[in-house]
Amino acid sequence: MIYRTVQGDMWDGIAFKLYGDAKFMTLLLNANPAHAAVSVFSSNLVLNVPELPADTSSSLPPWRRE
Repeated sequence: MIYRTVQGDMWDGIAFKLYGDAKFMTLLLNANPAHAAVSVFSSNLVLNVPELPADTSSSLPPWRRE
């Protein structure tokens, strides 16, 4: 899947829009190394959007699991 940026988008906001949680911004950053230095996006940049790992809760400490 891809995501086309909107002027003013930031990594954490994009992660929240796509995954429902800003903690997944690292997943987006790793999938888009060419844009990793960007803090605030201009419009119409295409980003790769990887699927979430099957079980994201197992990598969290017990007190963070839902």
